[in-house]
Amino acid sequence: MKNLSQMMKQVEEMQTRMQDMQAKLEQATVIGQSGGGLVKLTLNGRGALTAVTIDPSLLKVDEREILEDLIIAAHGDAKSKMDNLIADQMKDLTGGLPLPPGFRLPT
Repeated sequence: MKNLSQMMKQVEEMQTRMQDMQAKLEQATVIGQSGGGLVKLTLNGRGALTAVTIDPSLLKVDEREILEDLIIAAHGDAKSKMDNLIADQMKDLTGGLPLPPGFRLPT
């Protein structure tokens, strides 16, 4: 029974650390960019888009499709950065133990 109580204590400690990490990630932001920085998108820790910056040189009618592609690329860059940040935080939390592919934090 001593091992079971130790294991339960470890589970509780991990849950506390997970909650702390989630709170920290909610405060995090990442900026994805494309077109050499002409388009920048900011995502928060939940993956929500919070800001868009577009260089005025792209605001031409005949550049619309380029701008649309750059926005999509910048979002992909920001999403990738946030995914990497979350993976790094999880690695720290789990002490480097591998987690199943596609594992996501509960929100």
